[in-house]
Amino acid sequence: MTKLQTQIRRTTQTVAVPRGSSHAHWFTGPRWFTGGAFVLLALAVALATGPAHARSAPDSFADLAEELLPTVVNIATTQVVEGQRGQEFEEFFKEFFERRGGEPPPQEQRRASSLGSGFIIDASGYIVTNNHVIAEADEITVRLHDDTLLQATVVGRDEKTDLALLKVESDKPLPAAKWGKSEKTRIGDWVVAIGNPFGLGGTVTAGIVSARQRDINSGPYDDFIQTDAAINRGNSGGPMFNIDGEIIGVNTAIFSPSGGSVGIGFAIPSSLVKNIVAQLREHGEVRRGWLGVRIQTVTEELAEGLRLESVHGALVASVTEGGPAEAAGIEQGDVVLEFNGRIVPDMRKLPRMVAETPIGEAVDVVVWRKGERKTFKVDLGELSEEQVALAEEQPDSTIDSGDIPDLGLALGAITPELRERFSLAEKTDGVVITDVDATGSGAEKGLRPGDVIVEVDQEQVKTPAEVADQVKKAKSEGYRVVTLLVFREGDFQWVAVRIAKS
Repeated sequence: MTKLQTQIRRTTQTVAVPRGSSHAHWFTGPRWFTGGAFVLLALAVALATGPAHARSAPDSFADLAEELLPTVVNIATTQVVEGQRGQEFEEFFKEFFERRGGEPPPQEQRRASSLGSGFIIDASGYIVTNNHVIAEADEITVRLHDDTLLQATVVGRDEKTDLALLKVESDKPLPAAKWGKSEKTRIGDWVVAIGNPFGLGGTVTAGIVSARQRDINSGPYDDFIQTDAAINRGNSGGPMFNIDGEIIGVNTAIFSPSGGSVGIGFAIPSSLVKNIVAQLREHGEVRRGWLGVRIQTVTEELAEGLRLESVHGALVASVTEGGPAEAAGIEQGDVVLEFNGRIVPDMRKLPRMVAETPIGEAVDVVVWRKGERKTFKVDLGELSEEQVALAEEQPDSTIDSGDIPDLGLALGAITPELRERFSLAEKTDGVVITDVDATGSGAEKGLRPGDVIVEVDQEQVKTPAEVADQVKKAKSEGYRVVTLLVFREGDFQWVAVRIAKS
């Protein structure tokens, strides 16, 4: 993705106006959102996806558009910002006036305006949009389909999923959209988008679902629906409809080298949105479940080393002390295969499964441990900000480990001398790597002197002889790799290391 040399940027339209002026004097363009190859848009598009069985395209989307347009709103935000004076000049003027005992003149204040989209989910005035549409806004104005203007307040927001819930007061019931089931959406289903691109107001576009379960590296819970329906600046926060007129997503991002629509847009699926919105409405914030483990990807080599029948699941790199997983009996080195009755296909799916589960609920977690499936009952805790780092996935790494002569490593039992030489903590236990053969498989995986091998194939080791025995056992049983639990600079990492051919 990085090779495409594109940028991620938010595409709410931003206009800056001198304070007190009644007209926009200039357009600032999109706000840049750094990193990656996707363009995060202020999207207000509604895409219509067909139900689970195949259906032909309608002769016209006119009836559907007429029904849905009143449920989609335009959102305008206003924020008071200070004038953009160069920092080097600002320091110069500050020093200049201080020397003369005066105060520097205040910076000019301006009003920055942003445009986006949203949709009504309740006749009493609840409106869903993207969080980045209303972030840092001082005022939020909602324009209904009949051009009625209403002031909105923020009920709650969730930065991790980029969703926000607003509330407006109206003297009459508002037309509300119906929720659909995004999990029943299929690739190739028709979708319809209605939003506020470039501030033009109710604009309808149509396309198909191009892909599902897309991860665009925008957050820990990525699971986007991809569409080719036209999505542009100002569309953020709008709904994705199926051809039954049901919401199946909230449009949030596009992929684009230029910033304009190239037929690759992304929407947060309604299965996730409904859960987040319900929590925002009830609590004003999102409360997520917490398992209390750090996880990493199960690679083909790790799967072989762990004796898994197939490459799937989430490997537990470490277990949080005092967390729900530890209390239930889940251990470092377990591979989570199922969570609450659902198969865990890969590492990145598990955090979302846990986050969507109610706090305090007792769930069954099936793990793979030393060649056997085991089931544990876990009482989920609540994920706090302090636990976020532990709840996030263990970064993938090209670092794998090696073993004794077959793996090109020189090992040593931890002695006071080696503890001092490699700055190992007093409680560090295992076998320390003292040297690495540059041509060995250990070097291929990035192992280095000072790394500590704690386990080999999930068996604890404390001497080089125990490491050698585990490698010999793996070879005798016909395995090509061994898995090592390596401790480095305060963190654990599972590594699958190739055994050299004799």
